[in-house]
Amino acid sequence: MSTKQGRRGEERATRYLTHRGYQILERNARLGRGELDIVARRDDLIIFIEVKAHRSRQSSLLAMHPDKCARLRSAAETWLSRHENYATWQCRFDLIILTPRVGLPAWIPPRIEHMEDIIR
Repeated sequence: MSTKQGRRGEERATRYLTHRGYQILERNARLGRGELDIVARRDDLIIFIEVKAHRSRQSSLLAMHPDKCARLRSAAETWLSRHENYATWQCRFDLIILTPRVGLPAWIPPRIEHMEDIIR
């Protein structure tokens, strides 16, 4: 996936989340061994959201391997340590998958799938 395609996917994911009542706190936070695509809050919950915009849903799911999840946890811990006002809040890891609609014109937006609480 290209950086341009990834940024476009993150923009779509941000709009999707905002329309559903999420407050975006930060995007593309590079912290230690990992990067957090989107950090959001909703009610009294901090959500760390990974965005995948691969050609297939299966490819996006395979990209969430154990090492990737460990890097996300590490980055989230670092983010929380730098934002002490959120340190005691409940946290969750979500995944947003954007998959192109095969056989349809390119101007039709990709399918968005939001999976909540993907890392335990």
